[in-house]
Amino acid sequence: MKIKTILTTVTAVVALTVLVVACKQKEKQVSSVADVTEIPVKLFAAQSQVITEPVIAPGFISSATEARLSFKTGGVIERIYVEEGQSVRKGQLLASINLTEINATVEQAKEGLDKAQRDYDRTKNLYTDTVASLEQFQNVTTGLNVAKQQYEMAKFNKSYAEIRATTDGKIVKKIMNEGEIAGAGMPVFFMNSAGTNDWLVKVGIADKDWARLKPGNTATVKIDAYPDETFAGTVSQMAQAPDPMSGLYQVEIKLNGCKKALATGLFAKTGIKPDNDATYVTIPVDAVIEGNGKEAFVYTVADNKAHKQPVKVAFMKDGTVMLVSGIEKGMKVVTDGSAYLTDGVTVKVEE
Repeated sequence: MKIKTILTTVTAVVALTVLVVACKQKEKQVSSVADVTEIPVKLFAAQSQVITEPVIAPGFISSATEARLSFKTGGVIERIYVEEGQSVRKGQLLASINLTEINATVEQAKEGLDKAQRDYDRTKNLYTDTVASLEQFQNVTTGLNVAKQQYEMAKFNKSYAEIRATTDGKIVKKIMNEGEIAGAGMPVFFMNSAGTNDWLVKVGIADKDWARLKPGNTATVKIDAYPDETFAGTVSQMAQAPDPMSGLYQVEIKLNGCKKALATGLFAKTGIKPDNDATYVTIPVDAVIEGNGKEAFVYTVADNKAHKQPVKVAFMKDGTVMLVSGIEKGMKVVTDGSAYLTDGVTVKVEE
């Protein structure tokens, strides 16, 4: 009986010892996990910088003297004297329409004028002899004046039954061909000037950017056709109303003394420098995570905890991110270690 009691006591002591050892090992494991969750990070104090944010906008090369040439009077195109891509001189005949209908209109107006003149002469004699009344004489006088104007208008339309080049340049596009019926004012040719100082870039910008610009602002232009060169430009014109299709305001940037061979429609990227400066909060690009356009996130630290903070990005330059909102000057953001953080995780700040 005594031996049984001793064995029971020994068994209890061994069990207690095992339990104590197990608890100590568990505490050690928990302490180890806690150590692992303290992610080491480095902080950066946000700075501020006064800079001028450029207005970035894509566009297309165009000519300041481009023109869409058309007939004033509609008709059948009888002859086209130039081809697409051909260089032309100012005043050169480009196309003409069949004059059969126009000549008939001129002849009809001439006959009307002759009749009005005869009516006027006859009524004038009758009025002198007091046979015709003053009202009759005034009516034929008006009729004669109207007939003269109609005849002049018919002759004028005949003189514009042809298209001539408005300036030295090149036919960019031939829109219609011989035998087609051209309506009055319907474009037949698209041409631009051959001058090297006539090139410009047309871009569309949003209203908030439009308000920051004015004619005379300088710009840099990159043309895909010449990827290794940068051209200088100046804002020459700004639209006062948005395009009804895109909702953007058109801005024209005149290229300053560009001597490269250019063509209408070449793609270009522009950076326009406004006059007004702006102050931005700046942080390293390493601090920004989960960027999506102008929206992004950074991590700040409070009470050794990481906190995910949304920010709004203006633009990035030379490895520095310019912020519009979300972080103020002097606030510290995580740089090294930010990729391993989640919101609320414990961190260890390293110097």
